[in-house]
Amino acid sequence: MSPDILLKIWGATLDTLYMVAAAGLIGSLIGLPIGIFLATSGKGELFPAPTINRIVGLIVNAARSTPFIILVVAIIPFTRLLTGTSIGTKAAIVPLTIATIPFVARLVEAAIREIDKGLIEAARAMGATPMQIVFKVLLAEARPALTMALTMTAVSLIGYSAMVGAVGGGGLGDLGIRYGYQRFMPDVMLVVVIVLIVLVQLVQSAGDGLARHFDRRSRKN
Repeated sequence: MSPDILLKIWGATLDTLYMVAAAGLIGSLIGLPIGIFLATSGKGELFPAPTINRIVGLIVNAARSTPFIILVVAIIPFTRLLTGTSIGTKAAIVPLTIATIPFVARLVEAAIREIDKGLIEAARAMGATPMQIVFKVLLAEARPALTMALTMTAVSLIGYSAMVGAVGGGGLGDLGIRYGYQRFMPDVMLVVVIVLIVLVQLVQSAGDGLARHFDRRSRKN
């Protein structure tokens, strides 16, 4: 394999990391409060708004049920409006972020709903406000589950970032398609697959380690 190809693989790896980090950060910042709202806005909960809860839930479900590759194509005008282009790593961040938001929201909702209701009632009995309960009880107790949720999100984003290469999104997926498939260079495709596997393993191992750390801290408290 030539040095030029190796440089392209290195550059594509950095592009993939950039896309995953940017989309993961923005999508999580938006998806986290949506997930908290979904978990706390049902009837009789901290912020009762069952009608809005159902509407938001329907929107989240609709976004999650849309196949990613269709989403990428469907929002090309929106992507071009935001970034001025529909190809490249910067443009790819838009559909990746939109796909991340509902994914994170549902995972956060599930993590919070696993918390013992008795803790919430005890905090209410001690006079804690709903916002104090959210930050000091719900988010604190759900740290291990939230860490795993964000880890799962990052792993999924790595796969999505490879998929977006099919429409010129840049990164490892784009390199694998242009060189490994279109130019019949199976060695490039093999290296791309290996790099993606390594990235997933590193992210998963880091997430598992953080989750165990937070779980031990929760038990000590």
